[in-house]
Amino acid sequence: MPELTIIGVISRYYITMKLLRFLFLFFTIITVATSCIEDGVSSSTADQPTFSVDTLDMGMVFTDQGSTTHRFVVYNHANKVINIGSIALRNPEQGIFRINVDGMSGKEFHNVEIRPNDSIYVFVECTAPATGKLGLVNVLNHLDFTTLGVTRSVVLSADGIDVERMDGVVLDRDTHFTADRPYQIRDSLVVLPGVTMTVDPGATLYFHDKAELLVYGSLQANGTSDLPISMIGDRTGNVAASIPFELMSGQWGGVYFAPSSHDNLLRHTSLRNSSYGVAVDSITSTLDRPALRIINSQIRNSSGYTFQAAHSAIEIIGTEITDASQGILYMRGGQLRLNHCTLANYYLFTALGGPALQLAHVNADDDDQSGLPYIQADITNTIIYGNGKDLSHGDLTGTAVTLRNCIFKSSGSDDDNFINCLWDTDPLYYTVREDYLFDYRVKPESQAIGAGDASLTLPEAAIDRLGRQRTNPPTIGCYEYQPE
Repeated sequence: MPELTIIGVISRYYITMKLLRFLFLFFTIITVATSCIEDGVSSSTADQPTFSVDTLDMGMVFTDQGSTTHRFVVYNHANKVINIGSIALRNPEQGIFRINVDGMSGKEFHNVEIRPNDSIYVFVECTAPATGKLGLVNVLNHLDFTTLGVTRSVVLSADGIDVERMDGVVLDRDTHFTADRPYQIRDSLVVLPGVTMTVDPGATLYFHDKAELLVYGSLQANGTSDLPISMIGDRTGNVAASIPFELMSGQWGGVYFAPSSHDNLLRHTSLRNSSYGVAVDSITSTLDRPALRIINSQIRNSSGYTFQAAHSAIEIIGTEITDASQGILYMRGGQLRLNHCTLANYYLFTALGGPALQLAHVNADDDDQSGLPYIQADITNTIIYGNGKDLSHGDLTGTAVTLRNCIFKSSGSDDDNFINCLWDTDPLYYTVREDYLFDYRVKPESQAIGAGDASLTLPEAAIDRLGRQRTNPPTIGCYEYQPE
């Protein structure tokens, strides 16, 4: 090993000292910069929190029941930490609203810090008191944020409504459901054989998770265009941001018609966000006296099929049947009359499981071994168009299925089963799936307008579900086009 000279030793000493001074300076700068960012608490009254909303509107809530959880964001746009001295309900004795601030529950919070250009969440729930009144009753409170003597507030608002709760109810006598106040079906509602359940115009039935309407007798739902009947899940408000729970399918079971059921009617009834929509199970019937008639109604947004029936006579007129995971309408055997309907599938949550219109037990090729007659179907002035495939059968030669003056997504041509149809024709709905808009009326430039056959329009379809008179020639589909 060579010996170190005095000059070499001195050189190494100075290099080491320079390196140490550099490292000291570097870490000093980092420490000062970090402390400036993290440790400085603003003392300026100009540095105040801001909020994602001025009013947290929690929408409709059922009285005497806890609401879903809503939230808003509190922002610090300053370059220093802000210390919110107090966060408190203005009227805590009201006892309606419950607060969680940045993961901590309570009625009042002190010295809540928000880092520079950061934010925290505030979660809110409420339980509105029973009112003894009909309709909505608004409840309000204010959540006050006081910072350096300055108070800013977010308004908390909810609309409470009294409901008639039904838990495990079995109807053993004819029963009327009125529009006086909504019904909340906590468990399945059962209509026994020989019993008629009548639902008045304007009535609303809210169904809890997995609750069903099981009809072994008869259901008569008689809505009007001005006072439609609503059957929907009981979760209100929004899933997130401006997306309502109504867009979430599978919120409740659906309506099931058992083999013993008969003479059922859904008129101007909107049935939404269920698991299986409407299911009809092998009811002995003919089109002279259908197992179920659906007139000027809406059945939409199901996590299974929107409508399904087996070996039953079904008449569906002027109705929107839309948006389902497995398919829009499944019919196995039986008889089907479909007039001025719109079948469309722009379902949000999964890949589509099958075509919009699915027919089975059509002929010997798909015989279900039931020994019952093959399906007979007459489909007229109807749109079958959406994402995915439209028809389960492209060739219906020799079957008792006819489609007249219909619009399809498929490319094809007319024959003895397809008559005066529009093929590969977009009806131009107002629906914009990406914006969560599901509006199945047609735009002014739609080829559906005036393409229907008035001689095929059944009397019940002369006025559509929105109360608009059919023109001559009419618009194909359930909604008659009317210039704004």
